[in-house]
Amino acid sequence: MERSRVAPHLREKITAPVYSVADRFASWERLVRRLEPGWSSDEFYPISAYDNDLDSRDALDEVMRVLTVEAFEGALGQLLARLDARFGGATLPDPEGSLRPWVRPTNERPEEELGEWRKRKPVRVPWAE
Repeated sequence: MERSRVAPHLREKITAPVYSVADRFASWERLVRRLEPGWSSDEFYPISAYDNDLDSRDALDEVMRVLTVEAFEGALGQLLARLDARFGGATLPDPEGSLRPWVRPTNERPEEELGEWRKRKPVRVPWAE
């Protein structure tokens, strides 16, 4: 699918999906680690990257909704639940939507249907460091 969207000379260079489920899990885990206490890096992390990481979590939500019950309750579901719990521990509810000017909701879902991860804000703001 990804290869069909790029120029022919680039198709041959794509050897693995960029937006695979594994990549989405890795992106979500990196964000969770970045938000947790004790994490440090000199790497620049703009708020747009945070929005992209939330997009990865949105994609995981879509994937998990179509899995069988066995798969959903299995290793993938358990991994996602653990990452979500860690994300919850590193964030606070954001009922006023303070990040909305920079972190956009998805176009496909109205505000009330957004995942909980889009309704929270980091305790330690990584783009301000």
